[in-house]
Amino acid sequence: MSRRIAGLIATLGISFAVLMGTADADPSPVIGPAQGDALHVMSYNLRFASDQKPNSWAQRRPVMAELLNRELPTILGTQEGLYRQLRDIDRDLPSYYEWIGVGREGGDRDEFAAVFYDSRRVKALESHHFWLSDTPEVIGSKSWGNTVPRMVTWGRFRDLRTGREFVTVNTHFDNHSEEASVRSAYLVRERVTEFAPGLPVLLIGDFNDPATRSRSYHVLVTEGGFADSWLAARQRLSPLYSTYHGYRGIRPGGSRIDWILTRGASTTFAAINTFAAGGQIPSDHFPIHALVTLN
Repeated sequence: MSRRIAGLIATLGISFAVLMGTADADPSPVIGPAQGDALHVMSYNLRFASDQKPNSWAQRRPVMAELLNRELPTILGTQEGLYRQLRDIDRDLPSYYEWIGVGREGGDRDEFAAVFYDSRRVKALESHHFWLSDTPEVIGSKSWGNTVPRMVTWGRFRDLRTGREFVTVNTHFDNHSEEASVRSAYLVRERVTEFAPGLPVLLIGDFNDPATRSRSYHVLVTEGGFADSWLAARQRLSPLYSTYHGYRGIRPGGSRIDWILTRGASTTFAAINTFAAGGQIPSDHFPIHALVTLN
């Protein structure tokens, strides 16, 4: 390693081990349980449960559990989780957490876009699903070049602390077809207008597109009126990292393909969480966080 690179790493305050994704992160939570009227929102692509080493689910699960129990978000949107994996997370979280979701092939089949929530703080009033296709009510449907079915899970919640109602929308856009991503963004925007008129909305997920410079981001943020919590936050509690790392190490200044977008809410803090324990990173994505207050 050259002196110039070593100096850059030191300037960034990142050890070489952390840069390579092998060192443990600061043990304190990035945000932790929400206080006052704020809601701690977290989005996390879990990487599907696999028995293949390295980074099998058996290796990753205890580190994932430690991370989630440090943060204890009010709302947690997950992507890629398989049913048994989500059951494990449900067991590993405190008993007051509940979750909603369905497999993208229906029932407990294939990957979920699930929403976990702290039932002491928020109450689920209703929950629904639709698919990102020309036939959104058809389970497992796909269109526009989607290589696999893509879907949305959404719920309407009441904040038991303030009495306010809001909607959480969780999704996972296609990673191959730009046309599918753009059409999906339009469909999500249209549907949110229909089922959440006048309500604050938390739109979270793995969008498989770089924030600020993709067409789907333009549809939702520039045209659609959603705020990007990373940009809107009064304070960012971490540097910008690529949210997908693929176990190849931390990449400062990389692409944010995982987003938390808001409508009718203000963001106090935002962060990208690089937590690891025993040299193990819980997923091939880093989770993202936002502390928001409903307007």
